Amino acid sequence: MTSEITLFVNPGAGRGRGAQAAGPAAGALRDAGHRVRTVVGQDAADALDRARKAVEGGTDALVAVGGDGMVSLALQAVAGTGTPLGVVAAGTGNDFARVNGLPVRDPAAAGAAIAAALTAGRTRTLDLGRIGDRWFGTVMASGFDSRVNDRGNRMSWPTGRFKYDLAMLAELAALRPIRYTVQFDDAPEREIEATLIAVGNGSSYGGGMRICADALMDDGLFDVCVVGPCSRSTLLRVFPRVYRGTHPSHPVVTVHRAARVRLAAEGITAYADGERVGALPISAETVPGAVRLLS
Repeated sequence: MTSEITLFVNPGAGRGRGAQAAGPAAGALRDAGHRVRTVVGQDAADALDRARKAVEGGTDALVAVGGDGMVSLALQAVAGTGTPLGVVAAGTGNDFARVNGLPVRDPAAAGAAIAAALTAGRTRTLDLGRIGDRWFGTVMASGFDSRVNDRGNRMSWPTGRFKYDLAMLAELAALRPIRYTVQFDDAPEREIEATLIAVGNGSSYGGGMRICADALMDDGLFDVCVVGPCSRSTLLRVFPRVYRGTHPSHPVVTVHRAARVRLAAEGITAYADGERVGALPISAETVPGAVRLLS
């Protein structure tokens, strides 16, 4: 069956890998007999407007080509519409693709997998997180990690991921517990002190950091990882375990499960799918079956 596919491309993803990935992905889709048109916006707002128009116009699938930021933008266009999402992971972190077992930095393989899924009518229905009218697929971060993001985003030098390494060192030097007000589902609000709180629809962020290691994207619940107050040396011992997903066994870490989460803390910004959402307080909820993923 021939389908009309919209490639939603971020040419700057992964230092230009997004533009390089579009050609092989489109070629694999065309080789399978599908018609392909490409959408590239002048900026994020323009790109999202074009993607939404493609969905409203009846495209058979929206395929995000780029990193987690591009996937996040695509989710805003397809969530709740029934239009399937494809992902050609060509960014730096690619957590959404990794969590869902999709090819990473192999655009021809990703395009072929999407084509096969379209031919077979094979999709996987996933939950999404929602904050107001904004959707996210993987993790909403707040606390130490979001402070690192804030500081890194303010730095003009160095460039690339190295500036976030320097930002992390600076935030470690200034490490202090954060007083949160938290609410899970309909439980009473309570105050806690924590180093960070991560709300996971998916398990990983930051390019493979399995902060919410056991989170499933089709169970209707968030996994909420709370890293309690800790010293610099404790945080440095816990941090490497995040990549293996073994940190929840450390006494300073607790994990909660809830469909709705409200977080409040003074001076703390939230990031979802690596993108800035805004200052706390923020309420997030799971929306079961919000997107169909070609997989």
